[in-house]
Amino acid sequence: MKAYIVGVGMTKFEKPETRDWQYWDMVREAGTAALEDAGVRYDQVEQVPIGYCFQASTAGQRAVYELGLTGVPVYNVNNNCATGSTALMLARQFVEGGSSDCVLALGFEKMARGSLGGGTEGGGDFASSPVARHYGIMAAAHGFAMSPPTAQIFGNAAREHMRRYGTTPAQLAAVGAKNHRHSVDNPYAQFQDPYTVEEILAARTVHDPLTKLQCSPTSDGAAAAVVVSERFVERHGLRERAVEIAAQAMTTDTGASFASGTCIDAVGAPMSRAAARQVYESSGLGPGDLDVIELHDCFSINELLTYEALGLCGEGESGKLVESGATTHGGRWVVNPSGGLISKGHPLGATGIAQAAELTWQLRGEAGPRQVPGARTGLAHNIGLGGAAVVTLLRR
Repeated sequence: MKAYIVGVGMTKFEKPETRDWQYWDMVREAGTAALEDAGVRYDQVEQVPIGYCFQASTAGQRAVYELGLTGVPVYNVNNNCATGSTALMLARQFVEGGSSDCVLALGFEKMARGSLGGGTEGGGDFASSPVARHYGIMAAAHGFAMSPPTAQIFGNAAREHMRRYGTTPAQLAAVGAKNHRHSVDNPYAQFQDPYTVEEILAARTVHDPLTKLQCSPTSDGAAAAVVVSERFVERHGLRERAVEIAAQAMTTDTGASFASGTCIDAVGAPMSRAAARQVYESSGLGPGDLDVIELHDCFSINELLTYEALGLCGEGESGKLVESGATTHGGRWVVNPSGGLISKGHPLGATGIAQAAELTWQLRGEAGPRQVPGARTGLAHNIGLGGAAVVTLLRR
């Protein structure tokens, strides 16, 4: 049974503590927008997977009570930065498996200011962290510095890429410049100021070679998607709203994440490659069939690594690809027209569903000044250390 997204909604992503709201306020705003977009009532929703990382158990129930007290099953989902897309995947599976005709996938996050703690937010240390093995790979190859842990492991992946392939600081900065430029036209983005490559290179260094304007911020926000069956689409006259989830795959770490001893592999390049391969095989489509892509640019280097994992270019060629303009308006693909995580923001639980929202708007032709002309096929890529990679192919 096919699954379709028929409604999406999201809040503006905000710097933490900017807005006087609670996580349930965010969910009410995003969820209501998605339901209204679909023309669906909350009492028609049969199941609710809801993702978040930094709230207590059953916070999902507290959040969706703002939409209605219908007794609908609520599933609390936590899969690090891939949480949102994991909730979306559960929604698709409920529909494709025939257990539900209408599911509401939600994701939210209310975060603290400052850098993420690299898996120690609960008060533990790295020895007990779920990502201790990943950081152990980094420490063995590069030592452990005083910079923020997540920026450090990705920054060291950037150093490896530069040494191995000749990638330059300017090519890394070009990712940030592109995504900040794209976000100017996105009213939901946390940042809407453009920056040049030179300005990005001159920004404060977080972990060399990554500067602040190449790193995703902590953010507050929520996103939602209404996922339904084909019979629900036909019964309710939603064909014009419907975007098909044509293929989707999730992978977790295998031995390939650790065997090489590199940060490039420890931060998930093998997972992303495997998930993309599964999606291409399942859909019968490939990189050349894609029009628009929302990918997980938590740091500029991860956008480059993901170009290679998704097959947009050969290994080591991603720096030249972004430099060529192939991944912006007028190029072969438009990657992160929303501004991506770097500029749109990164409330962990909401990110994956926000990617699907942007692609839904793009494939419907509703993205306004950031619209990719004629977009019919979109790919979302969402990854979390520890690890999970989710790749989703949407088709109009």
